[in-house]
Amino acid sequence: MPPARSERRLRNTRGPLSYRPEPGSIPTEPGVYRFRDGKGRVIYVGKAKNLRARLSSYFQDISNLHQRTATMVTSAASVDWTVVNTEVEALQLEYSWIKEFDPRFNVKYRDDKSYPWLAVTVGEEFPRVMVGRGAKKRGTRYFGPYSHAWAIRETVDILLRVFPMRSCSTGVFKRSAQIGRPCLLGYIGKCSAPCVGKVSAEEHREIVDDFCDFMAGQTRPFVKRIEKEMYAASEAMEFERAARLRDDLGAMQRALEKQAVVLGDGADADVIALAEDPLEVAVQIFYVRGGRIRGQRGWVADRVTEAGTAELVSDFILQLYAGDPDSVPREILVPELPPEATTFEELLGDVRGRKVRIRVPQRGDKKTLQETVASNAKQALALHKTKRASDLTTRNRALDEIREALDLDEAPLRIECYDVSHQQGTEVVASMVVFEDGLARKGEYRRFVIKDQRSDDVAAMHEVITRRFRRLLDEQASSETRVTDGGPMLVDPETGRPRKFAYAPGLVVVDGGPPQVAAAQRALDELGIDDVPVCGLAKRLEEVWLPGDDDPVILARSSEGLYLLQRVRDEAHRFAITHHRSRRSKSMVESMLDEVPGLGEVRRKTLLKHFGSLKKLREADVGEIAQVPGIGPRTAASIKDAVERAAATRQTVAVNTATGEVLE
Repeated sequence: MPPARSERRLRNTRGPLSYRPEPGSIPTEPGVYRFRDGKGRVIYVGKAKNLRARLSSYFQDISNLHQRTATMVTSAASVDWTVVNTEVEALQLEYSWIKEFDPRFNVKYRDDKSYPWLAVTVGEEFPRVMVGRGAKKRGTRYFGPYSHAWAIRETVDILLRVFPMRSCSTGVFKRSAQIGRPCLLGYIGKCSAPCVGKVSAEEHREIVDDFCDFMAGQTRPFVKRIEKEMYAASEAMEFERAARLRDDLGAMQRALEKQAVVLGDGADADVIALAEDPLEVAVQIFYVRGGRIRGQRGWVADRVTEAGTAELVSDFILQLYAGDPDSVPREILVPELPPEATTFEELLGDVRGRKVRIRVPQRGDKKTLQETVASNAKQALALHKTKRASDLTTRNRALDEIREALDLDEAPLRIECYDVSHQQGTEVVASMVVFEDGLARKGEYRRFVIKDQRSDDVAAMHEVITRRFRRLLDEQASSETRVTDGGPMLVDPETGRPRKFAYAPGLVVVDGGPPQVAAAQRALDELGIDDVPVCGLAKRLEEVWLPGDDDPVILARSSEGLYLLQRVRDEAHRFAITHHRSRRSKSMVESMLDEVPGLGEVRRKTLLKHFGSLKKLREADVGEIAQVPGIGPRTAASIKDAVERAAATRQTVAVNTATGEVLE
C-alpha cells in the first residue's frame, strides 16, 4: 500500500521568513520535505522523524545557520512536506524524490566514471560470462565492481580453464552451432562447447553454477575437491588426468592470489570511508566477498550542506543501496553510524530480502581494513585537490573570475592572505600566505606575533597589514633593479639577493568580514598605498566583502574563482593555527619548567630547542633528557617529574569535567 500522506506548500514572495510555516501548522509525524526555488524546481530534499521540529530549525535567525544551509533557505521560494506512516517509508520516499528531482543542495554521491562488472547471464539457456559496464540488467548475476577491466579479464581467462563455460557473443555462438564447429576457446579447452552439443544445457548450467559459487567466495570446497580428484587419478595411474587437474589447481591458486584475503572466509561486507573538508567529501568503498577484496570504487562529491560524518553516511547508504537489491551486502562497515541506523537496517533488509547489519568496526581485521580504506579516501581527496589546483587552464579561469567579480584592472597574479589566531585573547598571532599564479609559494609564507596581546581580531589585522606593507615601502626604497634571465628584479644592493617583499600583491585577502576588511584598508590608507586592492572572505556564507560596500559580492558556488579564494583563506587559517599551537606548546613547557629548581633561562631555551615540543619532551625518558647539554641526571629527573605532574593535572581536570565534578 502507498504511504498515507498529506501535503502542504507555502510560497515565498519576500524572502526566507516570508514562507515560514505558521506556528503549529506543521505536523509532528515523520515525513519528507522539499524546498523549491522561485521557478518551482526542487533544490533540497530531507527527511525527519518530527517534521515540525526539523523544519522549524531552518527558519531561525539566518546568522545562526551554517553558510550552506543559509544559502539554501535564501535560494528557496517555497517549502512543502509529505507525511508518511513510518521512518522506513520516509527513507523510501526521500530516495525516490532525490532520484526524481536531482536537487542541487543534496550531496550527490555520483561517480565520475563507470566501473567494470563481471556479469553472468544466468537467465539464458546457455549462460555467458562477460565483462561489462553501465546499468545492470535483469536475469544477469553481477560480481564486483572492479577497479580495472584488464584485471578481471585476466582472472576470467585463468578460471575458464577450470570452469569452461561459454564466454562468446550471441553471434559467435549461433555461427558455431550452424557450421558444427566450436570457436578457438572450445579447441583449447577454455569452453565446454555447448554450441555444438559437447555438453548439454544441464551440464553447462552446473559449470556456470560452480563458477558463480567460486566468484561468490566459496573457494575452499573447489580447491579441496580438485586436490582429492588429482590424488585419486594419480593413484589410479591416470597421469594425464592428474596432470590436467594439477594445472587446474594451479590456475585456481593464481586467480585467488589476485584477490587479497582480508577477512575470514565467507565474509560479505562493504567497507566505507570518507575524507572530508569544508568544500568536498571523498568516498572510498571496498567490496569484500568471501573474505576477499573483489572490487573498489572511489569518487569526490561537493559538500553542499553542513551535515556531519553521520549524516553524510546516511546520504551515501540511501543513494547507493536503496534502489539496487543486488548491491546490498550482508554487512556495511562505516566510519560513523547514521542517526537512524536501525531504520536503515530495516529498509535495506527489505530491499535485500535478508538481514543487513550496519556497524562501526572497533577492533581486529575489520578495524584495520577500515583504516586502510580511510587512508585511500584521504589520498584520493588530496590528489583531487592537487589536480584541480595544478591545472593551468583552471587557474587562469579562476584568476579571471576574481578579476571580473572584484572589478580589478588585471588578474591578481600574486595574492596574499592574512589570518589572526588566538585563544581567548592570549597568544595572539597572525599568518601571511602567498599564492602566485594560483599556486602556493610556501617559501614566502610569514608568521607574526602580535605586539599588543590585548588586541582583538580587528586591531591585530590592522597591525599585521601595517607591518607587512611598511616593510614593502622600506625594501622598495632601498632596493635596486637588476636585469636577470627572468627579467628585471629588485635586489639588495649590498648582498645582491632578491628582495621578495619588495613586490606589491595584486590582491590582499583577509579572513573575515567588513570589520577586518575596513581595518586592512585603513592600514594601507595610513601608509599612503592606494594601488593594492583588498577583499575579505567571510566563512559564514562564503561572501566576498570589499571596503566600504554595504553588500557583499556573491560568487557562484561552482566558481573556480571562489574555490581559489577558499583555498587561499583555508591555507592562511591552517598556517595561523599551526603557529598558534606551536607557541602555546612552548609557553606550556616554559611555565612547567619554571618550577624546576636550578633550571635557568639559558638551559630552558636549550631544552626547548632540543625537543621542539611538549609531546616529544613528555615521551623522553630521564636518560634522553640528561643528554641535553648542561642538564645532568638530577636536573633531568626533576624535569621528568614536572612534566608528569602537569600531565596528571590536565588528565584530572578532563576526567572531572566529563563527570561534572567541581575541582577545588
